[in-house]
Amino acid sequence: MTSSDLQEQLNLKALNLLKEDADKIEKLIEVQMENLATRYCPLYEEVLDTQMYGFSRQVDYAVRIGLVQELVGKQILSRLERNLATLYEAMNNKN
Repeated sequence: MTSSDLQEQLNLKALNLLKEDADKIEKLIEVQMENLATRYCPLYEEVLDTQMYGFSRQVDYAVRIGLVQELVGKQILSRLERNLATLYEAMNNKN
């Protein structure tokens, strides 16, 4: 295995791990959207914000060490931020 093959494997693994973490946050957003009609939970909102912050740091680290391209990292974060904004908008409209 050459060093470029190893680097490519590491890049793919990093990207897959980031996508898995993004999917977990996506599921948290979906659960809150489904339960929006029944209750509002500030703690859940705080958990989502904390998860998003931690995830953004993971993406930043992966980009900085060259495992993930900056554009790809920004796309993953942007998708999550749009979904989170939709959730917050729905919560504000409900109140």
